[in-house]
Amino acid sequence: MQTPRRFLPSLPLLSAFEAAARTGSITAAARELCLTQSAVSRQIKALEEQLEVELFHRERQTIRLTVAGDGYAREIREALRQISTASLNLRANPSGGTLNLAILPTFGTRWLAPRLPLFLAAHPGITINLVTRPDRFEFRLEAIDAAIHFGAAEWPGADLALLLPEMVIPACAPTLRDQFAFKVAGDIRAAPLLHLTSRPDAWEQWLLAHGGDAHGVHGMLFDQFATTAQAAVAGLGVALLPELLIREELRSGQLVPALDLPMRSEGSYYLAWRTDRAAHPPLVAFRDWIVKESAAGREPA
Repeated sequence: MQTPRRFLPSLPLLSAFEAAARTGSITAAARELCLTQSAVSRQIKALEEQLEVELFHRERQTIRLTVAGDGYAREIREALRQISTASLNLRANPSGGTLNLAILPTFGTRWLAPRLPLFLAAHPGITINLVTRPDRFEFRLEAIDAAIHFGAAEWPGADLALLLPEMVIPACAPTLRDQFAFKVAGDIRAAPLLHLTSRPDAWEQWLLAHGGDAHGVHGMLFDQFATTAQAAVAGLGVALLPELLIREELRSGQLVPALDLPMRSEGSYYLAWRTDRAAHPPLVAFRDWIVKESAAGREPA
């Protein structure tokens, strides 16, 4: 069904309104759009007449959004951003084939990024745009086709494919291991423990799994695996870290297992994608590749 024209204002009208709403000034909007103040005022007035809604309170030489205008401005700003992103994607890859992928910060940099050249070499017509999203989001509100997800196999409004399970190990600097000479799980509590805010009970789970006392565990808090790992390298304490994300530090000897007592995490890594984009050719190609790459478990070249 065709949308009535009154609900599809032209881009010049919407751009003038968005700029004035964001800057709070007709003058600033005119300067930004390289127009005269009167031209911007006329465009906003034309938009109000088309929508039959007052968008601004006009007070002498100032403007102030109405309640309706404020809500409309937020939605129009996001719509214009999506149009701009789509145009940039088209210009970057005129033949099509763009995949917008949300990644977890450390997984994206440590595991995915070193392997992406393999995918791009096999699919030279596809462009991948990466954006960091540490938490789940609503696909319908984002210009994102797929995302790397850690946790349970659930994401409302999306389909998922299993990539990798996760094993965490207690890791620390060699000097810290030698200093405390850990023998059993309970010995870990004598050293400073480093905690990740997104997994506040990880140390309790590990201690219980290996027969240690899990009561009253405390320590420094970090919000990223990368900073937690660097703190462990610096000798600040022992951290529970995913083995697949610290292989470089383990190979180089910057980190060592405090004890050879790994624990499988409750969650796993998944590729999630919006259901209505399941047949998008770049997504199909990437999904097939990353599932096979994960199953192979091989190191990047």
